[in-house]
Amino acid sequence: MLRVTLWEFGKLFLLRSVRLGLLFALILPLVWSLAPGLKEVYGLVLASGWQVVALGLLAGMEFLFPFLVIMAAAELLGSEVAQGTLKTLLLRPLSRTRLFLAKLWAALLYPFALLLASFVGGLLAGLPHGLSGFYGGTGVGEGGFVGTGYLTAGEALKELVRAHLLAGVVLWPLAALALLLAVAFLSTTASALASVAGLLLMRLLVAFPALKPFLLTTYLDLYLRPSALGLGLPLLLIYTVGFSILAALYFERKDL
Repeated sequence: MLRVTLWEFGKLFLLRSVRLGLLFALILPLVWSLAPGLKEVYGLVLASGWQVVALGLLAGMEFLFPFLVIMAAAELLGSEVAQGTLKTLLLRPLSRTRLFLAKLWAALLYPFALLLASFVGGLLAGLPHGLSGFYGGTGVGEGGFVGTGYLTAGEALKELVRAHLLAGVVLWPLAALALLLAVAFLSTTASALASVAGLLLMRLLVAFPALKPFLLTTYLDLYLRPSALGLGLPLLLIYTVGFSILAALYFERKDL
């Protein structure tokens, strides 16, 4: 199973959209560190390179990273259908369930690869501003960019690593949803558009207060709200597992 998963993960990085996504994630912190409107948007005057790392995360998680994860997960299956290689794979002595699980693991690992690229890009872009201790906040911890006083380099690193790991988990349900819709539509474009439309619809449902605590979109900023982990993290995992099980069952019975 591990060999098949690594094989699928390797195939993922052969996709042009994935390579471009990693490139965008790498350069995004650099672009934001040079932006002249940081004070107007975030009320921020850069005091440390650690804040540049956070800027890349905050900007990317607004739309870019979720969209890239959805596209990658959809293309994992959609590209196989478009190229006609999926039927060939199914002729091999490999069960549909194992093949789907390998694609699922690859889709769930990709958000962390994307966030790692953003983290590395943030560190490189932040070097001119220094990566030592400073007075202020990273932007993903208590007090936001203002902070609560002096922050050591170790504390800043810890806050940013925690936020990036949580952001990866936040992106899991999106990857699972895109894979489910890819099984349903057998098309990269259709499944990606349907996934984005589903997220937009869920955002609109915040107008129903009784539904808001159970909506996936309510917790897309969970990496900034540790106080919501008690309900948010289990709910995100339930969404991920639920979408994954539905996709696996559908893939097992789908006429390909």
